[in-house]
Amino acid sequence: MNIDYDRTAELHAQSSGLEGASSPQGRPIDLLSQVLTMIRLHGELVYRGTLTDQAGVTFAAGPAYFYFVETGTMWVTVEGGAALELSEGCVALLPHGQGHRIADGASTASEDMRNFSANMLGGDALTLQSGDGTSVASTFVVGSFRFEGGPVRTVLSALPALVTIPRQETGAPGWLKAISHFLMDEAHEARPGAALMISRLIDLLVIRTLRTWAEARPTNLGWLGGLSEERIGRVLTAMHAAPEHNWTVESLANIAAMSRSIFSERFTAAVGESPLRYLTRWRLTIAADLLKTGKVRVTEAAQRAGYASDAAFSRAFKAYFGYAPSETRRIHF
Repeated sequence: MNIDYDRTAELHAQSSGLEGASSPQGRPIDLLSQVLTMIRLHGELVYRGTLTDQAGVTFAAGPAYFYFVETGTMWVTVEGGAALELSEGCVALLPHGQGHRIADGASTASEDMRNFSANMLGGDALTLQSGDGTSVASTFVVGSFRFEGGPVRTVLSALPALVTIPRQETGAPGWLKAISHFLMDEAHEARPGAALMISRLIDLLVIRTLRTWAEARPTNLGWLGGLSEERIGRVLTAMHAAPEHNWTVESLANIAAMSRSIFSERFTAAVGESPLRYLTRWRLTIAADLLKTGKVRVTEAAQRAGYASDAAFSRAFKAYFGYAPSETRRIHF
């Protein structure tokens, strides 16, 4: 089933004080939601797969993928990486669109996915069988999609090539089983509005996977790393709520209630880069998203990103993205 989904991004520009930031309604800002609202997901294909023994399939680089193993085991290998076994109840997210392969074993030979396209049944079922394999090695739900938008580099830079959530002692997490159930129900029935429903469900699955994964890995995860450390999280929230503010290491350290040296050390350990370097990347991310809409001039984008002059903004923007701010909309559309 083909999906075309463009979620409207809402940029937050609330003021923040030393205690962190709040929405206009007085609720604390959810940092994860705030960052992920800047990403658009364009889903492409969702189906239930069956992998037989002695079967291996190679997928070319391009879209991102997720896999949820319903029964049995399968192995996933991202291009240039080691094979990883996924057992029943596991979910894997391949966010960077790298080429990869799935197979019934770590060393099973594989053939190109395009050889199986004719076996697709009704857009929601596919049997991946090669060689002499006859028994079922695994069944799984798989979806392909693309991240779109200027902020992608900053938002996804914290993620490895393969994000995995292991099964719980009682099996797959309840949220995962529920989402995959509704996902396949929509793909199978193809009712009016199914494409939008599938896109929203993919969106939900990706966000929940990232949140679960980040909670279990508290350090060196870029902005995700700050979610698990309360005082660093307050600083990230303040940065995100008011990127145009004239932040200094001292003012950010005050929000964290730390000395400058300890704050810089803790922030760098949790996020993977210094506070001001992260702030620069976030400001440019916001500016790129604003310019993509075509409704904001370069001068306004520079001001809302905290730059005092167009020249300084343009230099920083081009150094980071590789093209001038004025070219943003033409490049992305």
